[in-house]
Amino acid sequence: MEEAGGSCPKPTKRSIIARPGFGSSGHPIPLLSNHFKVSVNVTDVVFYQYSVSITAEDNRVVDEKRKIIDRLCQTYSCELAGKSFAYDGEKTLYSLVRLPQSWMEFTVVPKESIAKRQSRWLPLRQTFFHDDPKNFTDVGGGITGVRGYHSSFRTTQGGLSLNMDVTMTMFLTPGPVIDFLKANQNVQDPCCIDWVKAKSMLKNLRVKPRHRNKEYKIIGLSQKVCKEQYFSMKVRSHDCANGEPQVVKITVYEYFTKHCGIELTDSACLPCLDVGNTKQPIYLPIELCTLVPLQRYAKALFPTLRASLVASSRQNPQDRKRTVIDAVRNYRCDDDSLLSASGVSIERQMMQVDSRVLETPTLRVGNKEDVFPRNGRWNFNYKTLFKTTCIDRWAVVNFSAPCYTDKIFHDLISCGRRMGIQIESPRTPIWEDPKSRGDKPLDRVENMFEMLNRAKLLKDTQFILCVLPEKKSDIYGPWKKKCLCDFGIVTQCIYPSTINDRYLTNVLLKINSKLGGINSLLAIEDSMKIPLIKDTPTMILGMGVSLGFPGRSDIPSVAAVVGSLYWPHISRYRASVRAQSPKEEMIDALYNPLANGKDDGMMRKLLEDFCHTSNGNKPKHIIVFRNGVAESQFSKVLNVEVEQILKAYQDHFKSEVDIPKFTVIVAQKDRHTKLFQDISPENVPSGTVVDTEIVHPRNYDFYLCAHASMTGTSRPAHYHILLDEIGFSPDELQNLIHALSYVNQRSTTAIRTVAPLRYANLADRWGSL
Repeated sequence: MEEAGGSCPKPTKRSIIARPGFGSSGHPIPLLSNHFKVSVNVTDVVFYQYSVSITAEDNRVVDEKRKIIDRLCQTYSCELAGKSFAYDGEKTLYSLVRLPQSWMEFTVVPKESIAKRQSRWLPLRQTFFHDDPKNFTDVGGGITGVRGYHSSFRTTQGGLSLNMDVTMTMFLTPGPVIDFLKANQNVQDPCCIDWVKAKSMLKNLRVKPRHRNKEYKIIGLSQKVCKEQYFSMKVRSHDCANGEPQVVKITVYEYFTKHCGIELTDSACLPCLDVGNTKQPIYLPIELCTLVPLQRYAKALFPTLRASLVASSRQNPQDRKRTVIDAVRNYRCDDDSLLSASGVSIERQMMQVDSRVLETPTLRVGNKEDVFPRNGRWNFNYKTLFKTTCIDRWAVVNFSAPCYTDKIFHDLISCGRRMGIQIESPRTPIWEDPKSRGDKPLDRVENMFEMLNRAKLLKDTQFILCVLPEKKSDIYGPWKKKCLCDFGIVTQCIYPSTINDRYLTNVLLKINSKLGGINSLLAIEDSMKIPLIKDTPTMILGMGVSLGFPGRSDIPSVAAVVGSLYWPHISRYRASVRAQSPKEEMIDALYNPLANGKDDGMMRKLLEDFCHTSNGNKPKHIIVFRNGVAESQFSKVLNVEVEQILKAYQDHFKSEVDIPKFTVIVAQKDRHTKLFQDISPENVPSGTVVDTEIVHPRNYDFYLCAHASMTGTSRPAHYHILLDEIGFSPDELQNLIHALSYVNQRSTTAIRTVAPLRYANLADRWGSL
């Protein structure tokens, strides 16, 4: 029997809404998309799905599962009745016919990895790469960018489509292991290699020694160098009467030079590669080993290498279009036996899409002057900013950059005054000790802070201008972390290669925002005319999670939320950042009740500050922009994260009846859907929106290219509207999102989160607010 009085009602389960209609604003423009229409001519085809589990006898992780399945098909062809099937590389297998039994178990002995392949393919989930030098681009650091192709079937309003795109992924440069380590650590002499880093880098990589036509996997390094590393070897002694082999101790160096007759010139004083197992090591001299091709590099790139990869992957839109069309025609995916038997055929031309170009928002700067962006671009040269700050307590540090620091800050002061920013002369500039130039980046930063402390420049300083010695310097990360996390000091880094008015203007836009200024507003925002926002107190949230560096599972995830202030304005925000469990993609502390009954969640202060800056109004509408979650997590966004926001709201305002209406939008960086003009060599116009043909057949989504970008680098953001209790029309919502992407563009990343396209490195910059 249930006790009288009852318990609290269960929260309402929210469902993803269906598309209410289509937008019509803007002028139409015909485009092409890298989706290819798929037809299925056999209507009664039946697919059988099977779950696959692959385990090793010693419970180790099984690599190259596709090879295991291929080997199974060869070994047990009769048991499988000669049936062919498709395997996704993980846990699922499909067949057009029923297998002899619904549950089958096989024992497979993998072949030795014999290195006889002249040409090889590497499938990575929905992407495949071909070992062809034409697809290689040297990135540096022992890393090669390899061009491949992404392919996936998608259900769209236009029917089933094949999405084919060019992609670039990092692989280790094949060749001698010692050459790779020198390039990766940027040293000339093998004696200078950091072997602790080398051990971490080499683990699980595959190598082929030149004396054997076989591939091995590296599990580690020898504890001693080659000439001192002993192992046990059985030898037959002529002096032994019974001819039984004796066990002797011999060094790796002696074994290869005397017993194998291999000359070793560089390995004597270097560690050996261990390619055995934990019970039985197998040592190979490092100079005998080469890295085999197509081994993916999954660690974080240095900034300079990342920039090199981006530059090498850039492609003119028409070149990319031709490359994709040629791939579909040449690889003839529908010639696959399973697809052919299913009656699947793929068109060889890109799908045409009806798109629209939205009207570009007008910006308002100082002195009530309007700025009209053209082609998604605008500048603030000789413009007075909307709200400026006064800078009278600032410092300059120089990390051995060859420049005239005095001229830089004099030019900065002059440029700032033209923009309405009153800047006084800085405190005494601090130059790095020349002896520190060869030190590690972290040590250089620590030394600089010691100098700042001795000069008493860390107290009561508004911000520090940091002059870096090179673009994409390794000092940047440690310097930012030290300033923002340890001291809470706003900092701006510059690289003085080409100092001019345009460069200084961009620098000052960032400085002004970081110090609380406002560079510009939307004109409709300044005149209080934003539809559905001007009449009802509305709070805008931007939310996302940074999962740390690739290849590192021990680094906490960082959740960040920003909330708008000063309703009915939408250009000022407060940030809330919190660490959580590694690889946790959902935000788990939006509402966090403590034992004393108080809420310590991320939303509490955001709600409090919204009311404080909005004349005491509490938000009755909340627009949530959620960045970067997959479709499989949409339900969690609605029923976990939104529910936490609601609980924080009810706890803060002590009300369970008067609850706000939500509009929830997920922004995805769709890496593989591209839009093209038919013959133009330029990107599609900024403001291009697509909500037909290639969108979801039922759900409410659309693609938007809000801004201009370098030719060959643009891609649309994919917006999914999960919930719309506020009741925006498709046109209102598309134009609002387009306008938000122009809000305070040269501000901190935390502010730009509201335009989810610009969400990146939020956790690194939160302190600048």
